Amino acid sequence: MSDQDFFVRFIKVQKSYDGETLVVKNLNLDIKQGEFITMLGPSGSGKTTCLMMLAGFEPATHGEIYLGNQPINAVPPHKRGIGMVFQNYALFPHMTVNENLAFPLEVRKLNKSEIESRTKRALDMVQLGAFGNRRPAQLSGGQQQRVAVARALVFDPDLVLMDEPLGALDKQLREQMQYEIKHIHENLGVTVVYVTHDQSEALTMSNRIAVFDDGVIQQLATPSDLYERPENAFVAQFIGENNRLIGYVRSIEGDHCQVELDNGEYIKAFKVNVDAVGDRATLSLRPERVEVNPEPGKFPNLFEAKVEELIYLGDHIRTRASVCGHSDFIVKIPNASHHAALNEGDIVKFGWSMEDCRALDVVEATN
Repeated sequence: MSDQDFFVRFIKVQKSYDGETLVVKNLNLDIKQGEFITMLGPSGSGKTTCLMMLAGFEPATHGEIYLGNQPINAVPPHKRGIGMVFQNYALFPHMTVNENLAFPLEVRKLNKSEIESRTKRALDMVQLGAFGNRRPAQLSGGQQQRVAVARALVFDPDLVLMDEPLGALDKQLREQMQYEIKHIHENLGVTVVYVTHDQSEALTMSNRIAVFDDGVIQQLATPSDLYERPENAFVAQFIGENNRLIGYVRSIEGDHCQVELDNGEYIKAFKVNVDAVGDRATLSLRPERVEVNPEPGKFPNLFEAKVEELIYLGDHIRTRASVCGHSDFIVKIPNASHHAALNEGDIVKFGWSMEDCRALDVVEATN
């Protein structure tokens, strides 16, 4: 893919607020036109700073940002033609919904009939066609957020930036809005750069996700690749639930390795980013990839486990067990009739494949 195929480019971008500490470190990121890309990470990881630099609200300390093959470092925010959606909606309280949507069109000096047409179309897009004469205070939080999305889209921008736009909504409404924004994106084909610390939100909505930590993209991949194939221990721990076992690499054979845990048990794993025998390694294993009482010989990893706690969660039973020296090992058992009921205190067997157990670098952090 040539440089011309990318719509947004960060090239060796750095950002420091005090001249010493870099909050964004040598960022290189290419975004295709029409893509929905999410910048995901914990607080202070640099994701929002990247969005603010792209919007023009923060200058880059070093490097260049391109939009549509044009460098934009020196272009002021109002001339970048970018739609913005914030967590606090940023609607004008003294204006009606129609007036809020008309404002960016009036600034661009469109004629009255065009303004009315675009405003109506944008409101219909977010299913608020009957709310044009209301003021923001007369709307629910979800309706206000819909208006904010409509206002960001009303002038047909090529790029829309969204900064934690659903953070103020309750869980059910937040999930509903995730699908609505996703469908709007699919229907319009606009490029969206979205910032959140909510990993389920990122997995639901994105074409690709850039996982940030300490000012660096730790991994950039599709949602399924991030979840199924994390490249380091931080990503494995940050995306989804994850059993983490730590030990030393004792042998390596091709793409596989054998790791001795601190309690003396040996586990066979898929080698991802451990280099040599003797390396410290983190084993990453998703709770739904563990089978309870599998058929003999099915898995190379088979261990005795004691059931410590069972939590009923509707579609699955969350099982906490003691295994391999860990008392907080989690298994998700689908709530299906063919699964035998477990009881606290039961002694069972846990089995899993080598491919589902990834040998990664070590992050000696507490859960």
